[in-house]
Amino acid sequence: MADRPRTRLHIDTPLAAGQSAPLSGDQAHYLRGVLRQAPGDRLLAFNEAGGEWLGEISALTKSGGTITLLEQTRAPVAVPDVWLLFAPLKGGRTEYVVEKATELGVARLCPVLTRRGDVPRVNLDRLRANAVEAAEQCERLSVPVVDPLADLSSVLAGWPANPLTRDRTLFVAAETGAAQPLATAVTAATASGRPAAFLVGPEGGLHPGELDQLAKTPFVVPVGLGPRILRADTAAFAVLALWQALAGDWTAAPGQDARPPFR
Repeated sequence: MADRPRTRLHIDTPLAAGQSAPLSGDQAHYLRGVLRQAPGDRLLAFNEAGGEWLGEISALTKSGGTITLLEQTRAPVAVPDVWLLFAPLKGGRTEYVVEKATELGVARLCPVLTRRGDVPRVNLDRLRANAVEAAEQCERLSVPVVDPLADLSSVLAGWPANPLTRDRTLFVAAETGAAQPLATAVTAATASGRPAAFLVGPEGGLHPGELDQLAKTPFVVPVGLGPRILRADTAAFAVLALWQALAGDWTAAPGQDARPPFR
């Protein structure tokens, strides 16, 4: 595409050539009030099932609007199947974790309550909006699922019976106790073909009782993140980055660049 539009919107409806897709009131406000766009301007619309499409604004009002889809610019791609379980953090850092984890290609975000966690609630709508905005900015074709806040012990108890998790390895960023080096553990799990999830505790780390419980759980693999103490959000980004480099989509195939052709 010669002049690729800079504006991208996640459109949660089927995408096909010639089809009209509705814009929400918030999307219309963003286009009109923030970007100063008008009917006839072009943008990119995307979702996981339909890929990315060139669209043209056909109507735009204060309460909504429509775009007409012209041509597909990127076909759908498989989403790397990696999850992040994390304890919510203070001071806007929960939103920061959601934003950066989305940029790092996470498929699912699972905020969990832990013994030492000091953030007892989250604004789920806000977190989901953060994920959408990050996906629009980073050119991914999907938006990660953001689960409601759940107690860690309940999540662990339901893991073996849940079809989405029963075959999934849970890597736990362990501050103390026996643990494998992260790269070693990820490489071994990749060879076994099991999907991955990572658990990162709150500031101050997981409680020793939680670490003991996790160490006795069959689907859990404690991993070490090196000799330095990392902040909780730093640890989350570190595990996702390493997983993407070793087992995810940072490399399309050995030695091949995974970036889209337009870059």
